Amino acid sequence: MAAICVYCSSSTTIDQRYVDLAAEVGAALARRGHSLVSGGGDLSCMGAVARAARQGGARTVGVIPEALLELEVGDQDADELLVVDDMRTRKGLMDARSDAFLTLPGGLGTLEELLEVWVARFLGMHSKPVVALDPDGLFAPLRQQVDVMVQKGFVRQSAADALIWTSSTEEALDRIEQHLDDARMTPAPEEVLESVEGSDAC
Repeated sequence: MAAICVYCSSSTTIDQRYVDLAAEVGAALARRGHSLVSGGGDLSCMGAVARAARQGGARTVGVIPEALLELEVGDQDADELLVVDDMRTRKGLMDARSDAFLTLPGGLGTLEELLEVWVARFLGMHSKPVVALDPDGLFAPLRQQVDVMVQKGFVRQSAADALIWTSSTEEALDRIEQHLDDARMTPAPEEVLESVEGSDAC
C-alpha cells in the first residue's frame, strides 16, 4: 500500500467531468489498497477525490493552511486533517507524508505543486514517482513549452522525462505502482557496497 498525494483543483467553476475524474481516481486508489494525501479541502475535485477514497475504504489525510480552512471548507471527514501555518509548510508536509505524486487537471496552485515535485525529482531530492493524469490535454501547452525549452537547451531531456504523462486513471496508477515495485527491487547504495565488499570477485 502506498500513500498517494493527489494534486487537483478546488475551483467550483470547472466542468463536472474534472470532478468526476477526481472521484474516479479516489475510488481506484482505494480499490488498489492505497491511501490518499490531499490538500485538505472539501470543494470540487479536492473534495471528490477524498470522499470517493473514503467510500472505497481508503485512509485520507488532508493538509490545509489555517487561512484557507474557511475558504476551501476543510475536509472535516478526513481520517487526519492537519492545519498548518502557510502554503510552504502545507506542501512540505504533503511531500513528507507521500510515497508518490499524482497531478490531475488544475489551476495555478496545482501547477505550482506539480512543478515543485517534478524539479525536486530531477534534482535527486526525492525518488518518488511523479505522474500527471491529463485525459483531455489541458496541460498540452505545458508539454509543448517544455519541449521547446529542451530544444533550446534550457531543460535537459532527463528532466523532462522525470514527469510521467498518462491519459487514464488506470494507466496513472499502473505507472505509480510499477515505479514503486521497481524501487523496492533496486538495492540501496549501501547494500550494493556491502555486497561488493563481501565478495572476493575483485
